[in-house]
Amino acid sequence: MNSAAATWDAAAQGWHDSGPQVRAWLHDATAALLDAAGIEAGMQVLDVAAGAGDQTLDIARRVGARGRVLATDVSPRLVTLGAAALRGAGFHNVEWRVVDAQTLGLAGAGFDAAVCRLGLMFCPQPALALRALHDALRPGARAAVLVFGIPEGNPCITALARIAQRHAGAPPGDPFAPGTLLSLGRPGLLAQGLADSGFSDVRIDTIEAPFLMPSVHHYIDFLRSAAAPVIAQWQALPSGVRAAAWEALTLELSAFNGPQGWQGPNRLLLASARVDKPTHNPRTPA
Repeated sequence: MNSAAATWDAAAQGWHDSGPQVRAWLHDATAALLDAAGIEAGMQVLDVAAGAGDQTLDIARRVGARGRVLATDVSPRLVTLGAAALRGAGFHNVEWRVVDAQTLGLAGAGFDAAVCRLGLMFCPQPALALRALHDALRPGARAAVLVFGIPEGNPCITALARIAQRHAGAPPGDPFAPGTLLSLGRPGLLAQGLADSGFSDVRIDTIEAPFLMPSVHHYIDFLRSAAAPVIAQWQALPSGVRAAAWEALTLELSAFNGPQGWQGPNRLLLASARVDKPTHNPRTPA
């Protein structure tokens, strides 16, 4: 098992248990993602980095009994939880596979649409994942991807990194480092990646998706139990300073407490693109 799979396996139960909170947080963004991919009844849809199956459930509902969904994730534990959740909800048109997004192995599969919700940014080589996504689609199909945007629009994420680095005694890191939460937030990077992978008609939209919690303490509990990249980063801190780091983070993020509870800002990028149909060149008369 590679390190990404192990990281997400360790947090899989927490992520699954936080499903209602994540669903509420990403409800509108998920609907926009599926709209951007053009998902309709009867389609064959690929859901990459499906996690515990929250957006997979919405896809299965859209495609209906005549459609089919292939959901993939790098974490065996998440795949097990997701498959059980979909079966429990009465959906039997979803197949699950444990596979890395960068090595899907689905070239020529001819899917009608593909989505990836908040997963692509964790790929060390996202270009490989985008190319694999492209090759799995039929000509004319659309893919849609949701990732975190610029650091300035995601102050909770930047605070996480900054406070962890400070307590580790490390200098500030690159916010766009490959495989991290904000790695695809650099303006123009995702659009260029889609174009370089063979997609056309690339569209990029910005979505504000505040995370609503009763209090900052509920958000901290979510991070500590369900947010795999955060858990891995903070577990690397010396045990003697970890508690102080959580206290510092809680204090800083308390700035987002308000009369309606805690509202943590998140700015997402929704990218969509199309696979070109082959160009037909009529034979030139002799």
